[in-house]
Amino acid sequence: MAPIITAFEASPDRGRGLARDMRVRWALEEVGQPYEVRLVSFAAMKQPAHLALHPFGQIPTFEDGELALFESGAIILHLAERHEGLLPADPDARARVIGWMFAALNTVEPPIVEREQARLVERDKPWFDARAPMLEARVRSRLEALSRRLGEAEWLDGAFSAGDLMMVSVLRRPAGAELLADYPNLAVYVARGEARPAHQRAFADQLAVFEASERTT
Repeated sequence: MAPIITAFEASPDRGRGLARDMRVRWALEEVGQPYEVRLVSFAAMKQPAHLALHPFGQIPTFEDGELALFESGAIILHLAERHEGLLPADPDARARVIGWMFAALNTVEPPIVEREQARLVERDKPWFDARAPMLEARVRSRLEALSRRLGEAEWLDGAFSAGDLMMVSVLRRPAGAELLADYPNLAVYVARGEARPAHQRAFADQLAVFEASERTT
């Protein structure tokens, strides 16, 4: 049987491919692994059946036979280790790519998410105007460092890898993407990732879910 992932029944990103199931969909498309999607509502995500798969009540989850995983990074690493195309064969290069996966999730994404959340829930607070420049500066410091390291290279470390898949996914988040115009090589890097046929297939699939949910509301 094909593995099963979970995704939002009605994604708050309105079909822009920003929910974390998009990363897993993209990885599955890159390695040519057919998969099924189980859509879950926000209410269902907090019920015992889903909490047994994801203890924090989020998406995505991944089920393949007896294996159940949560966290997009863990799922993508699992796929990359078991299918060709997302990790290099050389052990040192492989370790570097895994390092880039961690960097995307632990170094680049947190300040982007913090800025997004502040703009969403703190904009009407008296401290927001004073805090906003600091939040932007934190994102910019990560983008500047990444831009310097990428330089004119096509991908982060040789051929396209799981590190690039994860980094491009993180940089697509609005609080980071809106600053990319100031880092042209990163803007081109993200566009290069989005142009990959596997990304386009994954995006089309998750967009179809949103469009279907809109027709039924």
